[in-house]
Amino acid sequence: MEGMFYPSRPQWPRPGIVVIGIIAASIAAWIAWTVLAGAPQADAVAGQFVVPLGTTQAAVADKLAAEGFVKHAQVFARLSALRGSVQPGGYTIAKDMNAWQVAGALAQQPSAAWVIIPEGLRKEEIADLLARSLGWTDAKKSEWLTVDTVSPSDYREGVYFPDTYLIPLTESPADVAKRLQNHFEEVFAPYASEALRQNIRWPTLVKIASIVQREAAGSSDMPLIAGIIWNRLLGSMRLEIDSTLQYARGNTGNGWWAPLTAADKKIDSPYNTYLHAGLPPTPISNPGLDAIKAVLHPAKTDCLYYLHDASRQIHCSATYASHLQNISTYLRQ
Repeated sequence: MEGMFYPSRPQWPRPGIVVIGIIAASIAAWIAWTVLAGAPQADAVAGQFVVPLGTTQAAVADKLAAEGFVKHAQVFARLSALRGSVQPGGYTIAKDMNAWQVAGALAQQPSAAWVIIPEGLRKEEIADLLARSLGWTDAKKSEWLTVDTVSPSDYREGVYFPDTYLIPLTESPADVAKRLQNHFEEVFAPYASEALRQNIRWPTLVKIASIVQREAAGSSDMPLIAGIIWNRLLGSMRLEIDSTLQYARGNTGNGWWAPLTAADKKIDSPYNTYLHAGLPPTPISNPGLDAIKAVLHPAKTDCLYYLHDASRQIHCSATYASHLQNISTYLRQ
């Protein structure tokens, strides 16, 4: 009828065009995935990827790209945000894994853990650190303390060098002990040579360094304390050092290095340098290089006694009367 309006039928795309568009989009997505997130190589051998302590997630992505484990750092970073943050440690991955698989692997527990051993710990404290970091059972920790670190006799204490280690979770306690001992031998070698030139047995050097490490308030104190210890040893005086007695007493529920009591000074032990002259049978801690250097290059001093005041400042004296005066001045305020 003249004057009436009829709406036109919608122009739907033909089915063939839709299918072609879907295929094209799929191909484009596949190409983008292959280029940006696909595996860098085919049939690659798995290797270790190390995430350093204190690193950022962006730095992890950059490191993966730099080492050829992923093709594109930013693409990995986006995928990793979906899988979970990456913790420091060592991971087993391969270059034939795509970015999604790598992100998944790095979201799991690492296969190797970082273990930081501070200076001045005794062996039992190191065992606690290792057990927590490596997931040891009580039986494994006991094995490390009573089997793996008891021979030879010079390796019972003092040679578990304080440092930062990356240790596989599957490594046996015996191999962990050997790892720490080997690192000690490597780092200590030039100082052992210097000790030999000075006619000092290396176990003697480590024993004195272990005491210096425990007695000093910081590295600046160490040469003076080492000089005083040498003065007492060469003067045939008993050392009368608290840290050796703390080592003998052990942990009575208040920590390994809790303050001494009057009764503690009567403990019958070769480590009690209030009762026995000379050095203890073994080191009393695992010292760092500053303590070792201090023993080889002690301060020249007439002092035979020392103490630290409340601010950890050291005060020494050449006579016992002067030492008593220091006690009155700095410790009985």
